[in-house]
Amino acid sequence: MSLTDILPGKLGFGTAPLGNMFRAIPDEEARATVEAAWDQGIRYYDTAPFYGAGLAELRLGEVLATKPRDSYVLSTKVGRVILDELEEGARDLGEKGGLFEHGRPNKIVHEWTADATERSIEDSLKRLGVDRLDIVWVHDIAQDFHGDVWLQKFEEARTGAFRVLSRLRDEGVIKAWGLGVNKTEPIELTLALDEPRPDGFLLAGRYTLLDHEHALQRLLPMAEEQGVGMVVGGPYSSGVLAGGTNFEYQQAPPAIIERVERLKALTDKHGIGIKAAALQFALAHPVAAAVVPGATRPSRIAEDVAALGETVPAAFWQDLRAAGLVSPAAPLPDGA
Repeated sequence: MSLTDILPGKLGFGTAPLGNMFRAIPDEEARATVEAAWDQGIRYYDTAPFYGAGLAELRLGEVLATKPRDSYVLSTKVGRVILDELEEGARDLGEKGGLFEHGRPNKIVHEWTADATERSIEDSLKRLGVDRLDIVWVHDIAQDFHGDVWLQKFEEARTGAFRVLSRLRDEGVIKAWGLGVNKTEPIELTLALDEPRPDGFLLAGRYTLLDHEHALQRLLPMAEEQGVGMVVGGPYSSGVLAGGTNFEYQQAPPAIIERVERLKALTDKHGIGIKAAALQFALAHPVAAAVVPGATRPSRIAEDVAALGETVPAAFWQDLRAAGLVSPAAPLPDGA
């Protein structure tokens, strides 16, 4: 089953911010944001144990418990098992180390084996308060590993998580599985395998107005040829495309700020929002099945919905191309 057959629309809701990403969010604000997504008609929700050491799943589950289970699509991730034991001292989470310093203090174990995958799913179901998942992504495989260690971790996932999820899909327990990563290489390697075969992937931050060249070189042609769909995560590049100051989970460097300013000058010239340009660019690729921006304030949800429906003139996309702000190989929305 393709992702487009499973997903209920082009716009989903990414819950990483609900795990207290970058800042501590009051429970009421988190709850109101999820309710706003529901009220705006969003019916696809993506989460992960990693987001605040289970906090995002707990917060999302609290709201979804009041909704009919058949009325929405839910995805979470495997690769991190959250323990009841609390962490003592600083966590070693690689490049994402500072993201969830305001999340729960539970220890996080990085593991992609079969046993860890099954335990992760069981724990997620409990935190979310649901009886089933629709899509499961293998999260951040080999995120901070290199060389032989990278390949060892990938092999751990191939013989562990991949096979468990493939079996669960074939048994009808879940509808689809794939990788949820912010690097293209693990997906490329997975698509090159004879088996197990993923149904799609969630690619965070690698198909945005600020960063898409690498994905266009190998990954997206492979995915299109194989009929594998993409969910675009992080369409605002950690927030810098939506008025924030972060890029790639860190303070945006001057070169990125300058590029955003050039993009903003073009959107201002054509009287459109930069969010509209970001979302509609990401969805213009034929492999893209949905986009899942995150939010922590209810007002942001309305902005996202409006941005997706905003009319962006073909002249904007033409100027964007002429200014060299998008790759010549990047598909642009119809009419551009």
